[in-house]
Amino acid sequence: MENGQLTWITNFIWGIADDVLRDLYVRGKYRDVILPMTVIRRLDAVLEPTKQAVLDMKASLDKAGITNQDLALRQAAGQAFYNTSKFTLRDLKARASRQQLEADFRAYLDGFSPNVQEIIDNFEFRNQIPRLAKADALGTLIEKFLDPSINLSPYPVLNSDGTVRLPGLDNHAMGTIFEELVRRFNEENNEEAGEHWTPRDAVKLMACLIFEPIADRIESGTYLLYDGACGTGGMLTVAEETLLELARQRGKQVSVHLFGQEINAETYAICKADLLLKGEGDAADNIVGGPEHSTLSNDAFPGRTFDFMLSNPPYGKSWKSDLERMGGKAGIKDPRFVVQHRGEELSLITRSSDGQMLFLANMVSKMKHDTPLGSRIAEVHNGSSLFTGDAGQGESNIRRWIIENDWLEAIVALPLNMFYNTGIATYVWVLTNRKPEHRKGRVQLIDATQWYKPLRKNLGKKNCELSEEDIRRILDTFLQFEETEQSKIFPNAAFGYWKVTVERPLRLKGIDPERAYTPREIKALRETAERADDAPPVIKKIHKPGTAPDPLRGLFGVVIGGKPRVVEYEPDKELRDSEQIPFLECQACHQPGYLPSPEDQRTAIETFLRREVLPYAPDAWYDPASVKVGYEISFNRYFYKPKALRTLEEIRADLLAVEKEAEGLLAEILGGVNLANQMLKNP
Repeated sequence: MENGQLTWITNFIWGIADDVLRDLYVRGKYRDVILPMTVIRRLDAVLEPTKQAVLDMKASLDKAGITNQDLALRQAAGQAFYNTSKFTLRDLKARASRQQLEADFRAYLDGFSPNVQEIIDNFEFRNQIPRLAKADALGTLIEKFLDPSINLSPYPVLNSDGTVRLPGLDNHAMGTIFEELVRRFNEENNEEAGEHWTPRDAVKLMACLIFEPIADRIESGTYLLYDGACGTGGMLTVAEETLLELARQRGKQVSVHLFGQEINAETYAICKADLLLKGEGDAADNIVGGPEHSTLSNDAFPGRTFDFMLSNPPYGKSWKSDLERMGGKAGIKDPRFVVQHRGEELSLITRSSDGQMLFLANMVSKMKHDTPLGSRIAEVHNGSSLFTGDAGQGESNIRRWIIENDWLEAIVALPLNMFYNTGIATYVWVLTNRKPEHRKGRVQLIDATQWYKPLRKNLGKKNCELSEEDIRRILDTFLQFEETEQSKIFPNAAFGYWKVTVERPLRLKGIDPERAYTPREIKALRETAERADDAPPVIKKIHKPGTAPDPLRGLFGVVIGGKPRVVEYEPDKELRDSEQIPFLECQACHQPGYLPSPEDQRTAIETFLRREVLPYAPDAWYDPASVKVGYEISFNRYFYKPKALRTLEEIRADLLAVEKEAEGLLAEILGGVNLANQMLKNP
């Protein structure tokens, strides 16, 4: 079916809202009626030919006292859904009274199968019925959806001579119409559009980044796709189309199963409805959602693994209620968020004000480790995913866990203003647990911020899009894996650092430099004695004779009573400082994939302190127990282009112009003051 016809049908349905709902609803609420009605009419049309078979099957199942009827009724309907009420929408068109119509319409809705009930419930469509019935709009609405000039059924409408008057709408075409309606409603309410709707161009890019690099290794078989924050399901369906197309080009037979989870009720209903309309009944069953189904605290697929995963999780959104449900920070035992890594337990739990990185950790926990292709992941994040969280905190630990396991292939910086409701910088993370040989131990950063096409008309905050050429360019840059101005390649260790606490001794006037003070004495001294840079340091411990001095680790050699001894000083909290020491201080870490050993750590930290700290503070030391590992990815550091400085001539010209302007203003003000004085003198 041509696009023109699809657009015509979409416009017709879009117009029903204006015709029937104009005085009943504000524009932003049209969707509450039009979307569920579109779904109901399509399902109604699909079920028309098997209506009698379903009613007969229902009667015989009831007679036999069989309660578990779902499968048998699906078979009778020949679909993944059915309706056991005695009505079709056509029967309801001719109801005499408003009350009768409302009662019969409710009975009709109640007849749908459980999967459709869930869609109706999450749209909260039954809440609209009293308002529609009271205004006598329900009948008109049903009539409009049955208008003979459009055909929402998969079967063609024939003329009396048997020629086709209106072609049937296949599932794909129906899905396209429904998605187009959703998109129009979203863009009309573009405030919240971006929350549940990732622009098509971004989705296309993500699907390409997941599949293209391994396109030639796709074998015939079954593949599972997953999105942990699936919104209206656009990512899953675009990814599915991309995979099927790549397989078809290569003569492979693949079947694709979609899995998703979504917390927003209406969005979830749209996603499930869209899949049902596309004839993907099984996939619709694998979409789980509604307000009680938060991916973080109520994983719908624990223990499941997937071949390909892509997602656009919420950014900057609090997950405090999830955190409480999971037992608070100390009580979380969820293996997705508390992991074993290189002999230690890593907590991946982020600040409760922003849960976006936990969605990434959730995906990583669902990777397949026992298949040739493993898993590939693409997820969009904002800039905070690159650097928030101090060493040892959840966000940094997630980056560490991913990079030290060598799962991060690339991060792509997208143009600004790509999304509907935000102008912030966004980044696509690309992960896999099957890196090709030449990428092992390395991460590629791609700056695609300048590759876009401006939109003729803004959609909310979205003012640009990725054209086919832009997507190709990003993909080629990814696949070529070379250093260019927009592509930088680093060893994994380039993003790691040690956070080290550097101490200096507490120096107090008038103390005995040759004795140790107890904690209680030190507390009193802090309040009474005066600090000074040239005062003696306060000793808190004198070691047994024979202890080796190690001043960098706080073991200082001194002479007490004429004999050499080793002491520890009380640290001065006000002089305490911390240093971030890059892993690349360790020479071996420049090799792709190399992780520093405890020995590397000690050497690198001490070399750094001798070079950067001791020349300015010869009495400084560090506490090896305080060392924490952190990871951050600073795009700006790698892609920063300094602005050319202005010439002195330009600056001088500007200053002169400002001076002139100021003189003019001053003259005006003084003129005004003189005038006022004159008037006061000669009233």
